[in-house]
Amino acid sequence: MTKKTPVKPAAAAGKPESRTALVRRARRINRELAEVYPYAHPELDFENPFQLVVATVLSAQTTDLRVNQTTPGLFAKYPTPEDLASANPEEVEEILRPCGFFRAKTRSVIGLSKALVEQFGGEVPGKLEDLVKLPGVGRKTAFVVLGNAFGRPGITVDTHFQRLVRRWRWTEETDPDKIEAAVGALFPKSDWTDLSHHVIWHGRRICHARKPACGACPIAPLCPAYGEGETDPEKAKKLLKYEKGGFPGQRLNPPQAYLEAGGRPAPPLGATG
Repeated sequence: MTKKTPVKPAAAAGKPESRTALVRRARRINRELAEVYPYAHPELDFENPFQLVVATVLSAQTTDLRVNQTTPGLFAKYPTPEDLASANPEEVEEILRPCGFFRAKTRSVIGLSKALVEQFGGEVPGKLEDLVKLPGVGRKTAFVVLGNAFGRPGITVDTHFQRLVRRWRWTEETDPDKIEAAVGALFPKSDWTDLSHHVIWHGRRICHARKPACGACPIAPLCPAYGEGETDPEKAKKLLKYEKGGFPGQRLNPPQAYLEAGGRPAPPLGATG
């Protein structure tokens, strides 16, 4: 049986890609990913904006899964900004220990809780310029909160997003703010939040940093970097992660659409098997 080799786009063949062609290819990639991940969502468990901003701060330099396994205990003890603002740091550190960098993260979440209480009446603000004033909150975290807690479009430039948009030659920028601007200019603003989910999901499941599963990639014909990873379909399938590889996703309490699509919840902290 002959294996199909994806056709490389003009952008990969040494032929300059026009701005119009780039926009068309970028938007087609997003459409294709939307079909692959119709249930894409933020992979942090949260029930309100406060929980989301805290969880996002905690997700730095660790996995969303580890955060999701840790925050139930945190929010059970400190359900509101007022509660966390007045918390004993040593007790918070003990809860956050599994997340790594727990002392710095404790300072950040207590600090942002105090700022919410003192400056915003205990409510998470819905504006970028206010969010970035909070301790531990940069543009990336702010856009996660704005897009997923307030429904305001934003691009989340995390490590997966940066890697993939450069592989796809959407931009050559390396600074997150410049990447955000360059990629944002390729899409309608209304697409930004879902685009972020699609790209990040693809980076976690298929287009990995060290060994992308090129042979199992649904957008291989549109990718200038095809061939950087494993191109054999059977070998590539073994590289797939999360639900694409038959494993649980990151969230303990994922959206219903994800469960209906065959996704499985992650195990709670301390679970075995």
